[in-house]
Amino acid sequence: MPKPGELTFTAPPRRSKPPRHLADLTLAERREAVAELGEKPFRAAQLSKHYFGHLSDDPEQWTDMPAATRARLAEALLPSLMTSVRDISCDDGATRKSLWKLFDGTLVEAVLMRYPDRVTMCVSSQAGCGMNCPFCATGQAGLTRNLSTGEIVEQVLAGARSLARGEVPGGPGRVSNIVFMGMGEPLANYKAVVGAVRRLVDPSPEGLGISARSVTMSTVGLVPAMYKLAEERIPVTLALSLHAPDDELRNTLVPVNTRWDVREVLDAAWHYEGVTGRRVSVEYALIKDINDHGWRADLLGRRLKNHNAHVNLIPLNPTPGSKWTASTAERQEEFVRLLTKHGVPVTVRDTRGRDIDGACGQLAAAEV
Repeated sequence: MPKPGELTFTAPPRRSKPPRHLADLTLAERREAVAELGEKPFRAAQLSKHYFGHLSDDPEQWTDMPAATRARLAEALLPSLMTSVRDISCDDGATRKSLWKLFDGTLVEAVLMRYPDRVTMCVSSQAGCGMNCPFCATGQAGLTRNLSTGEIVEQVLAGARSLARGEVPGGPGRVSNIVFMGMGEPLANYKAVVGAVRRLVDPSPEGLGISARSVTMSTVGLVPAMYKLAEERIPVTLALSLHAPDDELRNTLVPVNTRWDVREVLDAAWHYEGVTGRRVSVEYALIKDINDHGWRADLLGRRLKNHNAHVNLIPLNPTPGSKWTASTAERQEEFVRLLTKHGVPVTVRDTRGRDIDGACGQLAAAEV
């Protein structure tokens, strides 16, 4: 079994860091931070309960604390991390895409999707992306910087507050699922992303208390980080953005494949499945006349059969000016049939958000 290596994917230098936020810290670190402010350590649990349990970032609502304490804690541990630029909605308001401006002017996106049985938040882990996949709007923009743990968590909390206030059609609700499928490659921002996952799955007052099994982590296949994530023993779903079963094509569609090829990436995925017991989701964006051939479906089926994997076929959401476009319905149906023939479970992803610049990076690109 290969050992995890040292990752070399780093964000470009930045002039300053986001301000320290409660969500950046473990509960023990919050106690230390509160004590440094001259407050009793138990205030950390109170503050955490308000933030994660009651979804409150308004000191006026923290009536179990003296007014002076509220102001001191809010200023030191709950700085504003994001400013709303705009929201656009579709599906009668059940799908809402938000564009946020961070402290340094960086733009990031998050999407809230409400279904009859769940509410899913799609969050960004980086501003832009350095993986350079040519059919992806974020990949075309390049990488600006990594997001902090707090900036990632705040995307979820912003959606959770909107739901709790009944601002999303369907009445008050709660976020039940998180997918790290927004802007960026999550495993290239490993430390902050794993910290965010822990804040999201830890029970209140340490975190938001979402089931780890309801969190999906996507990756284009950073093999050392995939092995490292397995050793975290957090049973999130791993979503591998494969997009081609052969190295010749995948080298073009997912350039990181020139470093870790299809076989290495799948071996890391099977290791993750073996350690966590979680079925691996294989993401495959169907692109007309590029990767939607019958022989590629057959090869993909042969590579995945007898493994605990599920294929998520994604009708490509074309980006403006791109030569890439979605496969025909006939090609899509044939692809599904050939995978099913190999006994590989397959579904076609819901295309929510297509009419609101739903592909990652489209809304931010339109704002620039």
